[in-house]
Amino acid sequence: MDTNTTLRTFADFFRDRGHQLIESATLIPAADDPILFTTAGMHPLTRFLLGEPHPLGRRLAGVQRCLRTTDLDEVGDDRHVTVFQMLGSWSLGDYDGPQSQRWGLELLTEGFGLDPGRLHATAFSGDDQVSPDTAAVHAWQDLGLPVELLGEDNWWSNGPTGPCGPDTELFAWTGDGPPAGTPGTDERWLELWNHVTMRYLRRPDGSLEPLPQRSVDTGMGLERLMMVLQRAGSVYETDLFAPWTRVVPGLWPGDERKVRLVIDHLRSAIVVVGDGVRPSSNGRGYVLRRLLRRALTELWRTDGSRTLADLPLQVVQHTLARFGKEEDPGRVRDVLLAEERKFGALVSRGRSVLMRLYPD
Repeated sequence: MDTNTTLRTFADFFRDRGHQLIESATLIPAADDPILFTTAGMHPLTRFLLGEPHPLGRRLAGVQRCLRTTDLDEVGDDRHVTVFQMLGSWSLGDYDGPQSQRWGLELLTEGFGLDPGRLHATAFSGDDQVSPDTAAVHAWQDLGLPVELLGEDNWWSNGPTGPCGPDTELFAWTGDGPPAGTPGTDERWLELWNHVTMRYLRRPDGSLEPLPQRSVDTGMGLERLMMVLQRAGSVYETDLFAPWTRVVPGLWPGDERKVRLVIDHLRSAIVVVGDGVRPSSNGRGYVLRRLLRRALTELWRTDGSRTLADLPLQVVQHTLARFGKEEDPGRVRDVLLAEERKFGALVSRGRSVLMRLYPD
């Protein structure tokens, strides 16, 4: 199943169950939001999860572009990326968590053809404020899935304050041979789809206040889903990354992990520039600058003549289109090249200073 077929299957499944499809919001949150970038599919819907009526109704689904920098040191492995697309479904005070779980398993097994014997669930084990999520546990047991109780890994929040609640997650087995262990004991279980029951509002003092409207928020990373559906060894081996992996290893050869880092960071930079951000010394612009300079550092580590001018425009165009952007790929690449020139000048000045200090 290729990416386009997967997205159509997802959209049709939820449309048939009364969900209205919503467009992806920008990566840039509202001006009064302290978060630099949209990090989850629910982020643009926060006010609706808090109870404000949504103009399209109580059942929504869509694909949201997101960016997370919390795992930058992990980028280059088989499953971590910086910018990604999140498939999501939402019940705004409509159906409950177990219904979302039932539909989730139905889509994965009947819609996408995954073997239920290679799936495992986790649920919230409770803490000193909230009891265990027995409703989620019973729903998975009724569906015939094994379930493991975990602690804070199965609690979702939008930050130190705001809407939050217990999170039950579906994992897919990615190892060779039959499944072994549990998601909490074996890393070959890949986190695939989170189902959060938004029950509470976290106050600044850490206390929890029940929300007047109990909602359900789900999120499933498209890149990881494609890795599972296409039985790929990593997200970089899926058709999502094919335009990049056909070009970059030949254009800029290197260690596999470093090539992946370059692909990820340049891909992320293109999407960020496409949403109107420009490199700078603070805020969102600094995140963009850091991504570009990390990629350039790897490129120049073995060959200082490498340049982003050699990156084909078709790759830039494909990335912009995949993330729903219609910007001119040439103008986007010009932004990358301008930052490359600034960084190159900085590196040259640094070398000159070092040579004067250490002439031998």
